Amino acid sequence: MPSTRSTTTLATLGLLAMTAVWGSTFFLIKNVVARMPVADFLAVRFVVAALVMLVLFFRQVFRLERRQLLRGLLLGVIYGVGQLLQTWGLSLIAPSVSGFVTGMYVVFTPLLAMLLLRHRMPGVIWLAVLLATAGLALLSLNGVSVDLGVWLTLASALMYGLHIVGLGQWSRSGEAFGMSAVQMVAIAVVCLLATVPHGPTLPPDRAAWFAVLYMALIAGAGAMLMQTWAQSHMPAARAAIVMTTEPVFAAGFAVAFGSDALTWRMLVGGGLVLAAMYTVELMPRRGDGELPAEAIHHEV
Repeated sequence: MPSTRSTTTLATLGLLAMTAVWGSTFFLIKNVVARMPVADFLAVRFVVAALVMLVLFFRQVFRLERRQLLRGLLLGVIYGVGQLLQTWGLSLIAPSVSGFVTGMYVVFTPLLAMLLLRHRMPGVIWLAVLLATAGLALLSLNGVSVDLGVWLTLASALMYGLHIVGLGQWSRSGEAFGMSAVQMVAIAVVCLLATVPHGPTLPPDRAAWFAVLYMALIAGAGAMLMQTWAQSHMPAARAAIVMTTEPVFAAGFAVAFGSDALTWRMLVGGGLVLAAMYTVELMPRRGDGELPAEAIHHEV
């Protein structure tokens, strides 16, 4: 759809604002999960987001074909497992490290596309993998081993990559709102099941409630709305570049609020991971290797 220059600029600013919101959640989640169980936090967060999205998009959900409905549920389950792994990992490592390791999904996505969909993988991808691995080592290695939190977060990045590939294959124009709502319901169910047998406990205080509602409504439902609108007014490559600023915002918020101290390892390691992301996103996109812009980011 053609867009004016001013609309494209507004879309870029909106997407950048949402990316900053996504980056801010690493610091907030770290504080909340220190005071309530990980699964309980996620269950409350995504139940709220699912209810809001169902109210807003119930007509779009009912218009989905049965096949698309099942695909949305499957994608939601994959994403929900990724959320559990990521948040458990975040409870064990620094927010800045979690932000950068989570960003590895940008490298995993083309690898999974090659393995599952037989997409061609240019040699530049191997360079990106090498850069990202070196950056991850600088950011996360503790002696000669990798912390459990890093492994959990890396596994979540793999799940996000799988979700991105599936979304790229199955999403259809005009069904984004319905598919998003269905996925949100599946995510909420996965997180609720993780609280069995006691069931979810509510946030312990007003500050925790504020963080949960912020992540459910602003970083969840609101981000999905902004992302869907913005990417209808800008090229895929530009959207991808804007979205890869998320780990930079995550580290920036962690340092600004005193959770982490700025170190040379953070600067160099983060720079290498970002270099890997840009190498993947800025390489020529032709033929089998192309992924749609709306499948670039994992946050909902």
